[in-house]
Amino acid sequence: MSELNAQGSKLISLLADGEFHSGEKIGLMLGVSRTSVNNYIKALQEIGLDIYKVTGKGYCSATPLSLLDQSLIQNISGFNSVHVVQVLESTNKYLLDKIDHLENGQTCIAEYQTAGRGRRGRHWVSPFASHLYFSMYWRLEAGIEKASGLSLLVGIAVVNALEKMDVQGVQLKWPNDLYYQGKKLAGILIELNAQASDVCHSVIGIGINVRMPDHQGKLIDQPWVDLNSIAGKTIDRNQLSGLLIKELHTLLADYEEKGLSAFLPRWFELDCFLDKQVNLIVADKVQGGICRGINEQGALLLEIDKEIKPYIGGEISLRLANN
Repeated sequence: MSELNAQGSKLISLLADGEFHSGEKIGLMLGVSRTSVNNYIKALQEIGLDIYKVTGKGYCSATPLSLLDQSLIQNISGFNSVHVVQVLESTNKYLLDKIDHLENGQTCIAEYQTAGRGRRGRHWVSPFASHLYFSMYWRLEAGIEKASGLSLLVGIAVVNALEKMDVQGVQLKWPNDLYYQGKKLAGILIELNAQASDVCHSVIGIGINVRMPDHQGKLIDQPWVDLNSIAGKTIDRNQLSGLLIKELHTLLADYEEKGLSAFLPRWFELDCFLDKQVNLIVADKVQGGICRGINEQGALLLEIDKEIKPYIGGEISLRLANN
């Protein structure tokens, strides 16, 4: 199911309270038969919603759902170009498909992605109403050269927004990940549409683990952490979305004017591998060295035999040397 119809959306809103609702009541609300109600319930279960059915009581969500609220996010951010969708393939694809008709800063946020993905096309686990699946369109007037440090700038914006919610200790891993105490919290996926000597259209995708259900966490093949466990409380995704939009607008405007150099001190504060022994994996080759941060172009600086070399672009992965 790549899109959720109006009845499905109404049913989710009804079940969000975590209380039981009879099949008869649901059928009357949706204007459908009891058989159709059962089909809608099955469709919601297929996108990861844990819904109980108890004879004589009806249906309920296993846990109450705190749903995204488009108007609230717009009020918090101060920007109206926000579109909340319950189910779609991916927020990045949603904007890429409309890229010729978007205004700068247009944002799409989803409750669920049927084909969420990370860097190199990796699958991104996307349980319903649990995490933040977020994409923003940004037009880089200076062209594609400005895009080289974009994921680094976006990482700083995410940390800034989290700190405004009293979430402390999140660090950045070059080029596009956020970590907390050695575990992955979030990822960034930048997709570009540009030609040489022309403006660069960018779609900035951000996925943040907010509340990871145990059964979904078992599908992830690396150490992970979510915001609720870091903060010791329930993180409001609407507040996080609004603050993130506001932070991105501010930092992206500064980035276009000043470049990445203005943000280097902040990156060095947050770099989780700074001055550590690392392995840089380039294609099928492994290069060891000491991480010395980044330069003004967003390249990783690797010290090898007391000589510092920049690395950027292509299929590059960074790991601690003992991992």
